[in-house]
Parts: sequence; C-alpha cells; structure tokens
Amino acid sequence: MSVLVYTESENGKFKKNAFEVASYAKVVASQLGTSAIALTFNVQDDEILGEYGISKVLKVSNDQLATFSARAFADTISQAVEKEKAKVVIVSSSADTKFMAPILAAKLKAGYVPNVVASPENTEPFTVKRTAFSNKGFAHTQINTDIKIVGVSNNAFGQHKNKVAIEIEDFNPNIDDSSFSVKSVEVDKVVGKATIADADIVVSGGRGLKGPENWGMIEELAEVLGAATACSKPVSDMGWRPHGEHVGQTGKPVASNLYIAIGISGAIQHLAGVSASKTKVVINTDPEAPFFRAADYGIVGDAFEVVPKLIEKLKDFKAQNT
Repeated sequence: MSVLVYTESENGKFKKNAFEVASYAKVVASQLGTSAIALTFNVQDDEILGEYGISKVLKVSNDQLATFSARAFADTISQAVEKEKAKVVIVSSSADTKFMAPILAAKLKAGYVPNVVASPENTEPFTVKRTAFSNKGFAHTQINTDIKIVGVSNNAFGQHKNKVAIEIEDFNPNIDDSSFSVKSVEVDKVVGKATIADADIVVSGGRGLKGPENWGMIEELAEVLGAATACSKPVSDMGWRPHGEHVGQTGKPVASNLYIAIGISGAIQHLAGVSASKTKVVINTDPEAPFFRAADYGIVGDAFEVVPKLIEKLKDFKAQNT
C-alpha cells in the first residue's frame, strides 16, 4: 500500500501546487505508515520532489501526454494506482484536476473529496476537512471507499520540505486512441506574467476603473508586487479584459495569499470565488460596498488617487530594501 500523488506541470516544469500536494502526500503517508510516490508527466527535474518527502517517482515521458487530456491522464493515473497498489491518491484542486478527478474516481470506484484544507483528521475512518457552501463553511467528510482521492485546495496546506532519498522509475502507461477522443486543438496562454492559479498575490479591477484605458495602473501595481492581474465579471463581459482574467464563482476561483480588489463592489458571486484568499484588501469610493464586509483591510477613496500613491510607496520600499 502507498500514497500516490499526481503532480501538475507545464512545459517541463512543475507548477507551484505540485510541491503543495507532494507535501500533503508525505504527511498522509506518514499517518498511514507508508511511502509517498509521485507520478510526473514530461518533467525535467523530477529529483526536486525528494525535498518534499517523495521517495519514488513514476516518470512518464510521452509526447502524446504533453498537453493535458482529462481522460488520458485519468487512464495513466489509474494504471499507476494499480501498479503501486495505492489506497490514497492526492491531487490538487485546480480547474484541470477537478475536470479529471471525477473520471479517475469512476475508473477506480473511489470516493473523491475536493477543496480539502488540512491533513486527515483521522485515518480510521478516513476523515478530511473541506470547504463548503462557496467557502462560507467547512465540512468534515468521511471517505469510506477502498481507494480514496483527496483534492487539496491551493495555498491551504503550504509547501513543507522534508528531504528523503528518491528513486526515479520510468513508467510507460498503455494509452489507446480512445483516451484521446477529446483533443486540444489550440492552447492560447498569456506569457511573461504570473498566472492567477499560481500567484501568491492577485490584483483585480472592476467597473470602478471606468474603462480599459485605465488598466495601466492595475498592471503597474501587479508588476511591482509580482502579482497576477484579474477582473470582475462585468469587466470581462464588456470586453475590457480577457475572460481568462475573470475571477469569481462563475470565473476562476482565487486562493491567493493576498487579493487586492480595486473598484469592485463585491457581488456575492465574486466574493464566493475569492473568499479562500487569506488576506483581502479593497479600495472603493463607496463605504457601503459589500466587499468592505468581507475584506481584512479597506480603503475608502478614489482608486485614481490611492493606487498611484500605493505604487510610489511600494517602489520606494523596494528600493530601500534591495
């Protein structure tokens, strides 16, 4: 018996959440008295996982799997589970994995719990804590199936180094053409910027910016902070920003360490999608904006006055501390 963890990657490099799920898998493996094994896809530096407690890597090198395919990845992971006789599978709670995990659960006849925020409270029965009701509460959920799949929320558990000796083993799954019945025709990504999914800090703008021509200060603040840029649904609907930047319950969920909302009133759908962020800051002229009730810090003021001053102060701070 072992704990198997699927580590996400892109262009041959691990995503940030790969180290978080690896850390989580090591803790679960320790609780169960077994080892943590990782499955990687076309990654160049598999050895780094040993720093996070992974004792063995099943390394997949297959050009057909260079682009994410939910069914093909689920087929591969299920074969790795069978090979290693794994009883617990750890995955992230990314958009891709939430698409793939139900397929994997059906193949393995496994119970699947996403959005888990802490290591298992018990292993007999296997009980985990997850967010519920759009992050407004928590549920303590038992997984009673023989094989269990746990989806770890981004930025909930953290990265924890626990260096162990690591073994790398090539793994060649049997993938037939039926696994690729759905194919990616084209992948269009923003390059050179932090992504919303991986960013520790997200700077988001709303209709209070009055138009796309004013987005420069959002991008400048994000650049100073090393942050990703995002927007509210009305902004993307009006075409001011690409839909890929829309965050909220109907867009991309955000679980960053710092979320800065500028000119966003805080509709319930938006708040539900960003409530998992650890620290929320709002800048708005309306003191009655709903976002102020959900924020950790708030500034009542004109963004066109506040944000340039904030950028200036941050640049001065960085200049004095570099």
